[in-house]
Amino acid sequence: MKFSPHFGLVMALALGVMLMSAPTAQCFTMFGFDFSDFFSFASKPTSTDDVIALSPGLAPALAPAPGPGSALRTSRRSGPFSSSSTTSTSGLVVGFYNDKCSSDVEAIIEALVAEEFDLDPTILPALLRLQFHDCFVKGCDSSLLIDGPTSEKTADSNFSVRGYELIEKLKAAMEEACPDVVSCSDIVAIATKVLIKLGGGLDFPVETGRRDGLVSNAADVDLPSPSMTVAQSAAVFAAKDFDIEEMVVLLGYHAVGIAHCGFIEDRLSPGNSQFDADMDPSLRAELTQLCPVGVPNNNFTPLNQDPTNNNTLDNTFYGQLIQERGVLSLDQLLSRDPATAGIVAALAQNRTLFDIRSAQVMIKLQAVEVLTGTDGEIRKVCSKFN
Repeated sequence: MKFSPHFGLVMALALGVMLMSAPTAQCFTMFGFDFSDFFSFASKPTSTDDVIALSPGLAPALAPAPGPGSALRTSRRSGPFSSSSTTSTSGLVVGFYNDKCSSDVEAIIEALVAEEFDLDPTILPALLRLQFHDCFVKGCDSSLLIDGPTSEKTADSNFSVRGYELIEKLKAAMEEACPDVVSCSDIVAIATKVLIKLGGGLDFPVETGRRDGLVSNAADVDLPSPSMTVAQSAAVFAAKDFDIEEMVVLLGYHAVGIAHCGFIEDRLSPGNSQFDADMDPSLRAELTQLCPVGVPNNNFTPLNQDPTNNNTLDNTFYGQLIQERGVLSLDQLLSRDPATAGIVAALAQNRTLFDIRSAQVMIKLQAVEVLTGTDGEIRKVCSKFN
């Protein structure tokens, strides 16, 4: 794996800060993105926009979560992005294209993504959602990008996924600079990594070498739901080899993004089975005014209610959960469930811990069930098979 000459020093310093400031060596995770676009629903929506949607299917019961004394995933010896914390068994490597293209593939993508981010910062949560929806169905193979009457793109939970145009723009640039070599799947991973950095996250080393899938069926789309319990969602993530700590860390990407009123109103109505009596009263008053029960509207609200956040990837989201100011039911339950409350507290108190763990877990997400070697193909156009 090839890194910047200064990478080890920077990360060693960052990790040192984390270890000195971490209140305890506890950290457990859960996941579930939720970022919403601006669109109307004829009926109750089936997934949030610009967020990782979760689907109703339940997996087997999850093993008990580690207790408060569990050690952090990083250490002074191994470093935050060592082989022990990346996915070397996936077949992916850092710098895969270094000897395959005369042009600097990652630099070209970074420049184009930065231009897009300057024009539209909401492309960050949009691409986070696109990547999650792709990786959790048949792996990170860009099957979500395929056009067609029954492709994954047509599934209800993918109705408002966006970012396709940016990926096609990047693919066109790659075909000009390095024809028939760079996969759409790697483009999504690199672009997402760049956006995470631009949004305030760590500039982690992206692993590449993915190939594009040959199958895309809407019937295969089965994603977690924001109305699940912690245990139900943890089971879904366990089926993809994510433990409960990793789920909580990934849900921290809700530091950016928005949710549509259709996913909130059931938590606001006394007498409703989903009513949340423990929600912060001031937040309930604000949301009730924004999302009047029974009145169709296109309103939305930030998933992170911290007014200082400014659409930045930081750990303030967890602090809001501790204050009972979670917008989505699943998010809020993270601070209440004994299996995840300690993780939320640790992440809320330590920004460096969140930065490092969110980068590590993102590297793992981007390697879910990837195709490498001679499997799959390298598409010429991301929206259609060769």
